Amino acid sequence: MELNKTNSGNRIHIGFFGKVNAGKSSVINAFANRDISIVSNKEGTTTDPVYKSMEIKSLGPCLLMDTAGITDTTELGEKRLKRTEEVILKTDIAVVVVTDTDNSREKELIKKFKDTPVIILINKIDILRESEVKKIRENFRDFPVVEVSATAKIGFDIFLEELLKFKPKKEEKLFDGRVKEKDLVLLVIPQDIAAPKNRLILPQVQSIRELLDRNAIVMMVKLEELSDVLLILNKKPDLIIADSSVFLEVYEKKPEDVKLTSFSVLFAKLKGDIEEYLRGVEALKTLDENSKILIAECCTHAPAEEDIGRIKIPNMIRKKVGENLKVDVSSGSAFPENISDYDLIIQCGGCMLNAKNIRNRIKIAKEKSIPITNYGIAIAYFKGILEKIDY
Repeated sequence: MELNKTNSGNRIHIGFFGKVNAGKSSVINAFANRDISIVSNKEGTTTDPVYKSMEIKSLGPCLLMDTAGITDTTELGEKRLKRTEEVILKTDIAVVVVTDTDNSREKELIKKFKDTPVIILINKIDILRESEVKKIRENFRDFPVVEVSATAKIGFDIFLEELLKFKPKKEEKLFDGRVKEKDLVLLVIPQDIAAPKNRLILPQVQSIRELLDRNAIVMMVKLEELSDVLLILNKKPDLIIADSSVFLEVYEKKPEDVKLTSFSVLFAKLKGDIEEYLRGVEALKTLDENSKILIAECCTHAPAEEDIGRIKIPNMIRKKVGENLKVDVSSGSAFPENISDYDLIIQCGGCMLNAKNIRNRIKIAKEKSIPITNYGIAIAYFKGILEKIDY
């Protein structure tokens, strides 16, 4: 991961939706001036969502998401539509592409977006009749409507103007209110079997990048050298950030008046709902060996022997409640549909996904009355230091 590259989790996600052959892929290609989606007259051309990163003026770093048609009747249609549902959960701005006057399916789709801004894009205006365009406008009179032709490449300047009306909220940062210029921040990064060879993981990279931008003084150390470093420093760190897996070990070695947090907790506050995670961790008090928990990871990786989500956290809970505890793991951007089967969800920090996706996960869990917490919060609870960490 490059220090100067914006990862997808920090980009505004713009989703393109519509019926089969509405021209979603062509619209994206025309807007991005680059063929990134396969275009064909054959139904069901777009299967899995296609993603394109780009910078869009005042919106900044964005991710364009192409999806399968909502009227897909091909053999794989049901699976494709499920992938589209997953895209909806992480969409910051929805673009619904329309090419005919029967708009019942599009209206049903729009109901799924709720608090997400929607733009209606009437495509193929070079072949649509004026009466058809007028009817579509009437059908969507409560939404901004833009007329374009992907093949003729017209109307995209107006589409861009409409997109830029959605002013992004002030970007939240990991260290807002925590770190100021010249503060000394010490990162404790364990190098065990789970650590990636020859590189740092994304939460560490993003933390370092932001701390440098804030003109803070950044130091990194392994757990084994932490005590030595604290002895040779001529000032105490203003903040220590640890991997959650070594929370207790760092807490026991740090000066009493130095604040401590973890990468997971930082991302929990940035992208999730820290108060909901704190409420959710209370469910650990009522679990027993007949309980069932879900470990929700956002990235896909080969599990290691010391994997924090798949191994360490489940072992902590089993040690308390019994070996028969049932643990399932989900990975990637998809959130399981059967979360009602679980007594607790433990969510990773979410560095790979955007805030909209993580907060939608929390919202779904709340609607189904399923407690949800976070890796770092859960580990701090089990280590008995939850009230003593900085969040």
